[in-house]
Amino acid sequence: MIPFLFLVFVVAVKVFKKSTPNGKLTVYLGKRDFVDHLDHIDPIDGVVVVESDYLRGRKVFGQVTATYRFGREEDEVMGVKFSKEMVVANGQMVPQKDSERELTPIQERLMKKFGANATPFTFKFPQNAPSSVMLQTVGDETGKPLGVEYSFRTYVGEHSNDRTHKRSTVTFAIKKIQYSPPSRGNRLPSSLASKGFTFSQGKINLEVTLDKEIYYHGEKVSANVIVSNNSRKAVKNMKVMIVQHCEVTMVNMQFSRVVADLETREGCPITPGASLTKTFYLVPLASSNKDKQGIALDGHLKDDDVNLASSTLVAEGLAPHEAMGIVVSYSLRVKLNCGTLGGELQTDVPFKLLHPAPGSVEQQNATAEKKAKPLAKSNDDDDNIVFEDFAHLRLTEQQ
Repeated sequence: MIPFLFLVFVVAVKVFKKSTPNGKLTVYLGKRDFVDHLDHIDPIDGVVVVESDYLRGRKVFGQVTATYRFGREEDEVMGVKFSKEMVVANGQMVPQKDSERELTPIQERLMKKFGANATPFTFKFPQNAPSSVMLQTVGDETGKPLGVEYSFRTYVGEHSNDRTHKRSTVTFAIKKIQYSPPSRGNRLPSSLASKGFTFSQGKINLEVTLDKEIYYHGEKVSANVIVSNNSRKAVKNMKVMIVQHCEVTMVNMQFSRVVADLETREGCPITPGASLTKTFYLVPLASSNKDKQGIALDGHLKDDDVNLASSTLVAEGLAPHEAMGIVVSYSLRVKLNCGTLGGELQTDVPFKLLHPAPGSVEQQNATAEKKAKPLAKSNDDDDNIVFEDFAHLRLTEQQ
């Protein structure tokens, strides 16, 4: 008889956990990043485990808070505050009020593992909640970062408005993010601009076309530039740059930062009657902009894998300026230098910079390229559940 060898591959499920300082209460979350799909937002679901003799008539409450900081903490004087904390979701977790709620697969496995001391919970973001965006600060500033950040807090008390105590409170730093649509479409964004001169006939025409409308973080942005000089002036040189535009809705402030650029004299001067066609490549990266103040990032400033903030997406029928929080957009800008008297000719082509959608081939390739990080495993990781200590994930997290 020929023996057969059967191989069984088991995929472990990673769960994030954090306990109170006194160790009496532990919260488990299946993920720390929650995706805004425009028509709905991923709920915050998990399991809370409380020692049976700890509550003694008290209850466990949870709340999701959004902190919107638009000024430096050290500038807050004479009662002026540059931040606002809003509770966007709250509720009672233990004892459970809605016992008929449908459980997720991770919740079912955790409930089976921890038994009667475990209680499932679910919280939902409001539909118009802003995305998590941080603004980069340069130097030795140790204050709280500017931008929009979320936290999920679990605490023990008699009532929901009881003052929380550090020994019985668990706080997670979480993020609300957006991904690219499944299809990037076939549209090629383009822009056409021309410049005439007061005491000279003819114009300089500038046409810029991108090879796609949506780029993923880390991809090259390809711009095809066509310059036709039908004037009597000459083009001295060209600048190509990627500009990040930010709108802080709470204080009605707008600003822009260059996140990638190049300047070239190749093919210049473009003399009267001449033309130039050239393709330029730029890669916008957060790692190339660590010394620039005010760059919008999609995560906490201490993270090693932080990216530039993704473009803000809005639901169909809404304009981008109707979004809340910090609205981020990108454009590729080409600027022609026509000399001291001729001035400049520039045009912008907007595009979107996003993460690939979960499950897409691009997302799987990006995940495979990341180096595996060591996990803080507990001794009770049976049932193919790997527990990762959440306390080491967010260095700026509130305690």
